[in-house]
Amino acid sequence: MSGTGGGKRPSGGDSPPGPPEKKNKKEEKNTTTTTTTTLIEPIRIGGVSSTEEMDLKVIQFKNKKLCERLEQRQAMEDELREKIEKLEKRQATDDTTLLIVNRYWSQLEANVSVMRQRIKPAVFLATLDHSGEEELALQLQDRMQFSKEAIACLVCVFDRLHSHINSLCRYVHEAASEDDPHSDVFGMNRALLEENSRRQDLASFLQGRHHKMSLEYNELVDKVMSSETKVSEMETTVEDLQWDIEKLRKREQKLNKHLAELNSGYNSTTSSGGLPGGQITLNIQKFESLNAELEQNQELANSRMAELEKLQLELQEAVRESEKLKMDLRNIPEEVVKETPEYKCLQSQFSLLYNESLGVKTQLDEARALLLTAKNAHLRQIEHMESDELSLQKKLRTEVIQLEDTLAQVRKEYEMLRIEFEQNLAANEQAGPINREMRHLISSLQNHNLQLKGDVQRYKRKLRETQLEINKLRCQSGDSGSMLRAELKKAQESQKEMKLLLDMYKSAPKEQRDKVQLMAAERKSKAEVDELRVRVRELEERERKESKKLADEDALRKIRVAEETIDHLQKKLAATKQEEEALLSEMDVTGQAFEDMQEQNSRLLQQLREKDDANFKLMSERIKSNQIYKLLKEEKEELADQVLTFKTQVDAQLLVVQKLEEKEGVLQSSLAALEKELAVRTQALELNKRKAVEAAQLAEDLKVQLEHTQAKLKEIQVAVAENRTARERESGNLKRAQEDLSRLRRRLEKQKKVETRYDTRQRKCPKCNCAFGANDFHRIYIT
Repeated sequence: MSGTGGGKRPSGGDSPPGPPEKKNKKEEKNTTTTTTTTLIEPIRIGGVSSTEEMDLKVIQFKNKKLCERLEQRQAMEDELREKIEKLEKRQATDDTTLLIVNRYWSQLEANVSVMRQRIKPAVFLATLDHSGEEELALQLQDRMQFSKEAIACLVCVFDRLHSHINSLCRYVHEAASEDDPHSDVFGMNRALLEENSRRQDLASFLQGRHHKMSLEYNELVDKVMSSETKVSEMETTVEDLQWDIEKLRKREQKLNKHLAELNSGYNSTTSSGGLPGGQITLNIQKFESLNAELEQNQELANSRMAELEKLQLELQEAVRESEKLKMDLRNIPEEVVKETPEYKCLQSQFSLLYNESLGVKTQLDEARALLLTAKNAHLRQIEHMESDELSLQKKLRTEVIQLEDTLAQVRKEYEMLRIEFEQNLAANEQAGPINREMRHLISSLQNHNLQLKGDVQRYKRKLRETQLEINKLRCQSGDSGSMLRAELKKAQESQKEMKLLLDMYKSAPKEQRDKVQLMAAERKSKAEVDELRVRVRELEERERKESKKLADEDALRKIRVAEETIDHLQKKLAATKQEEEALLSEMDVTGQAFEDMQEQNSRLLQQLREKDDANFKLMSERIKSNQIYKLLKEEKEELADQVLTFKTQVDAQLLVVQKLEEKEGVLQSSLAALEKELAVRTQALELNKRKAVEAAQLAEDLKVQLEHTQAKLKEIQVAVAENRTARERESGNLKRAQEDLSRLRRRLEKQKKVETRYDTRQRKCPKCNCAFGANDFHRIYIT
């Protein structure tokens, strides 16, 4: 008989669902494996006497399958948790890097705020809102490039201005040294200026070197980040491959189990020669189909590994190309930048900005005038607020006085109402006995309610006790359930052992079975011999009795026949004893052979396990060696890339040296031209000197004025802050006063409503519903 739980199922249904990254792979595998679906043989439960035993065996098989599924599910959950933790860590690092980038970018935009105003950032942000992801990336890239170019242009302009100022100072000092008698002081000044310029050149050189070093460091950091991303990608691929390997291993284990079951079934069919040969051919066909499926899965795994290696090589080539392109972008020559239309546009924009700065100065003067007017207006507003506050305080005082008057009136009315209440009490004293009866009834009802409450509490206590007993009984039932489960497990284990013994007996050869049959026959013969002995004894007793009674020839004949039968039976008994001894010796030999076979099987199983462990170790060592080889290969490629970058840097430095030499020649020629121009400019030097002195005096005056205005501005800011705090306090006081007023108004309105309600109420009899006055009363009879 076959159980209900062991029906025919496709082999793809045993494997658990894969992680979300592997849905596409699973779909591809499903498409490939749909053509080669294999059917598993139904599981044989064995001989069953009743439906209860069959249900128990089916439930045991289902529990076994559910345990396997649960173990697989737990392993998958652990793997997914590890992946989630890794992804969260990666997201945290990405968030920190993004925060740093945004912070520095905001600093850069703050430093170049003038350029941003020129670009119209509001329009730019509006365009960003209506654009997609690719357009956003392009626009942000253009903006970054534009900001870089703008900053470079500003730096060049400042360098030119600085060089121009230095040349002017040099000309002034040379003219002053030729005219004035204090030549030593001017010489010292010139030496200090030269040293200052040399120091500035050295500082600029060091800044350039630091910039280069920072660029190299950024490149190395990018390489490290790329290598880390590669490592993370490789780790993900390794995890995917491990997942595939585990999946294949589980499938292999299942197939091994099915093969073992098929082999046991095959042996049982061969031992019991009653079954037809069609079942054997079916099992062989299923075994061949399973082997074909295994080979297909191995081929698929090999092809996926080859595809992964190809993709990895393509990724490495793409990373190299991107790094080369980055280097080309970073090392753009100055001449190309100067010839670009953006650079010319920036020059024109700089001139426009200079004109705008002059306009901004005029606007600043206007703003100062506006600030003075605003200050005066603020002072006027404060005076108005103070006058308003005084008027509000006066109003508050008048309202408080009015409220006190109303309170006195309310108290008088309260006294009047109290007097009326006392009069009503005196009028209602006549209804005393009725009230007493009502009170007595109410007290009896209250006592009854108290008794009911006591009963309720007692029942609640009983309920709690019963709940505690129920919980104890549940705990006891849980303990007994656990004991029963343990006994069930022991029974299942003993059943498994009995099954194993049965399988061993089924798988035993035919000779051992013949021996077992001989032993059974021997037992039967022993039983027959015992019966014959009993009969012989009975016959002897009968013979003795008959010999006493009869001494005839017939009796003698019977005695002889009986003696002959006894001798024959004794001979048979001796032969059966000899056969029994031979059979016992044969049984001992077969038992020893069986034990030897079991020992050989255990040894073979141990050898197989050792071989599997060795194979797994070799596989892990091979994977580790492949990983080390790949890492060494990547390091070699990185070193080659570094050598190439260093070569390109050396070539660029040589080109820079050549350009500097050419510039030196140009500068020497320009120096000769400048010496010629010096004679022409000596006349203008005196005028420039006077203008410089006047400009210095003006600058000092302006500095003094600026400091004075800054001090005034600080004082004004402090005064504005104090005024703001005072206004906030005043507004808070006003709000509190308004809240108090609203509260008092509500109280007054409530008091008025109570008075009107009290004046307009109608008294009615509860029995006849007739209106009556203050002094009227009706009799009420309570039954």
